[in-house]
Amino acid sequence: MSSLSDVFKAYDIRGTVPDQLSPERFRAIGAAVARFTGGPRLLVARDMRNSGVALSAAFSDGARSEGVAVVDLGLASTDMLYFAAGSLDAPGAMFTASHNPAAYNGLKLCLAGARPIGRDTGLAEIEATAEALLAAWGSSGPPPVDPAALAPREERSVLDAYAEHVRSFVDRDRLRPLVVVADTANGMGGLVVPAVFAGLPFEVDILYPELDGTFPNHPADPIQPENLVALKQAVLDHGADVGLAFDGDADRVFLVDERAEPVSGSLTTALVASSMLAKHPGATVLYNCISSRVVPEVIAESGGVGVRTRVGHSFIKQVMADTGAVFGGEHSGHYYFRDNYRADSGIIAALVVLELLSVTGRPLSELLRPYRRYAASGEINTEVPDPAATVEAMAAEVEAAGGELGISDRLDGLTVDRGDWWYNLRPSNTEPLLRLNVEAPDDATCARRVEEVQAALARLADRERKGSPS
Repeated sequence: MSSLSDVFKAYDIRGTVPDQLSPERFRAIGAAVARFTGGPRLLVARDMRNSGVALSAAFSDGARSEGVAVVDLGLASTDMLYFAAGSLDAPGAMFTASHNPAAYNGLKLCLAGARPIGRDTGLAEIEATAEALLAAWGSSGPPPVDPAALAPREERSVLDAYAEHVRSFVDRDRLRPLVVVADTANGMGGLVVPAVFAGLPFEVDILYPELDGTFPNHPADPIQPENLVALKQAVLDHGADVGLAFDGDADRVFLVDERAEPVSGSLTTALVASSMLAKHPGATVLYNCISSRVVPEVIAESGGVGVRTRVGHSFIKQVMADTGAVFGGEHSGHYYFRDNYRADSGIIAALVVLELLSVTGRPLSELLRPYRRYAASGEINTEVPDPAATVEAMAAEVEAAGGELGISDRLDGLTVDRGDWWYNLRPSNTEPLLRLNVEAPDDATCARRVEEVQAALARLADRERKGSPS
């Protein structure tokens, strides 16, 4: 196998099974996590992927060999694991590859209180320890497991407590009968959606509720329009008030309105922000640097204080801790709540929207109409030889061009403000890709600006390939 650097990413561990991820590797990673967290117990959960059973068992053996007891939560969504880490005040390990195809698996880690573990806050140290263990074991592999020498393991369910916690974010007395369609894509939403919606006055129809890590119906990646086709049709067929599309580990959600029109993560962030600020006047709300301009505008119009952040959960959770923000949203469908241990939860965001629909008595499309102010390209990925170098070359060109409208900031990659339109260009944290987001006043202008930026990128990338000086 290749080194662990191939699977240790900026925020998590992720790779294909069994060529990149194996029980042996996860036994070493489990021991490394136990040494890093240093506590008496560790929470372990997994999604519905078939490989999760063996991988999580090996991970647990590794942790238990270090004297750390394992609390096995069984099947869970990622936000359920975060809830457990917060409510039980213990570090957690979630086996999931989120929206990736069936051949993948991975691990998301957090400290007690659901505090994040990222590359700069422990993941690099865990990688080094696991790599050293694997090297010490050599070709003979890990030593045999002696059950008598392992710390205890217990099974525990937190599903009911988690569901009650999620419901606590809304006033149940204000909810009215609504028709909801949820596409759980054979992912963990099939477990958590029925539990959360039990006892609420909604008629809920669930598409593909069976837990199946082979994803037989469609990929569990709701940010891709082609994966919303069945949900959009079901919304129309049922006359639903809203459609909810969850990813594989059910920590993200995307909405579809009653007309079967998809709702971007930015518009959902703006809508939830308005609701949270009605409950917490004057509070701070976070949004990341690729969110639509409508998000800070709505935060200000709702009397809140908007704070712009880098992309990524570890950065957002830290800024939430620093500012006391009540809520934060990402264009990618992650929504963070202060009272959810600053962790993200798609289903909490969904309930907040349903409460807003109940209270206003207005359809979702009507609530969103004032927020549809701009046209966005969506995230466009481009392969280049050196993403970071291309960003720097683009920044140099923008600076050389001069003028008042230029680089807005370097908070995350490069953000360029051109007055009536803007773009952000940043390297992927996990792949040799550049990620481009463009926003403009209308679709035609947005498409034209995308072509302009892509032409500049192609020219710079070609220069890199030829090794010409900048």
